[in-house]
Amino acid sequence: MKFNFTKHTRTFLLIPGVISLFAVMALGIWGLHAGIDLSGGSLLQTSYLGGRPDIAQVHDVVSKLAIGEVRVQPTGTDAYIFRARTLTNDEKVALESALGSLGTIHEDQFTSVGPTIGRELLTKGLIALALVAISIILFIAFAFRGVSKPVASWKYGVIAIITLAHDILVPTGLFAFLGHVRGAEVDSLFIVGLLTLLGVSINDTIVVFDRIRENLRKNEDHRVKEPFAQTVGHSADQTISRSINTSLTVVIVLLALYVLGPLATRDFALTIITGVIAGTYSSLLLAAPLLVEVERWQVKRSK
Repeated sequence: MKFNFTKHTRTFLLIPGVISLFAVMALGIWGLHAGIDLSGGSLLQTSYLGGRPDIAQVHDVVSKLAIGEVRVQPTGTDAYIFRARTLTNDEKVALESALGSLGTIHEDQFTSVGPTIGRELLTKGLIALALVAISIILFIAFAFRGVSKPVASWKYGVIAIITLAHDILVPTGLFAFLGHVRGAEVDSLFIVGLLTLLGVSINDTIVVFDRIRENLRKNEDHRVKEPFAQTVGHSADQTISRSINTSLTVVIVLLALYVLGPLATRDFALTIITGVIAGTYSSLLLAAPLLVEVERWQVKRSK
């Protein structure tokens, strides 16, 4: 596959641009459903040993309790997940007693997190994401300090962060959509997934940037005058096979975890899968074309 960046740069940029727009729209329309560990509250999962009753019956008995709003979500073939504000022990017992009136139940899981702890986890997660992003800019600016023409090294770092923002936005938008469709929630494991993506997704971008750096130095050593867009195109052609093969290997492993792994890690695996796919195409269709557009803008500005 050959990338003609001279003619199709803006066409390549259109693809991640449209995907990012859909992700932003999903976030704006539906938002994210925060899990118990981020928003605070109680989660109870129970299974019915004699067959699960109808969800309407469950809503009916739960609504009669004085414990505020309770979100009911079916899970598996015979269980329900209940999410509510932080429950006292007496309120938990009352909820289980009401559910037991519909059949014999078994408590599979109970988790209770205070709102203060939830806010603290969310704040620390966002701070971690910001620190990682700043560190990546500084690292790339330092690593590419020898490449200052025609694009300054710090601009490589800024473009890498723009690319990472897209890679993070795609799974976030997906979970906003899934939250609307099936009540999917984001929790601390989701933030861990995003932090993991920052390291995984930047890899493809760095590989492309590093090849561009090598080709620029090679052209300078051999006194070859080649348009910057052409150099970027050659570099993308030289790295595309490696990027796809590496990402495909990771995706295959994560698909196995998603299909065969426990329910607790399924959304985590989906987060990484989506981010890895986004990171693979964004390094070629977003990061590299942005470099070309920045160089063209600099040329126009100098004239």
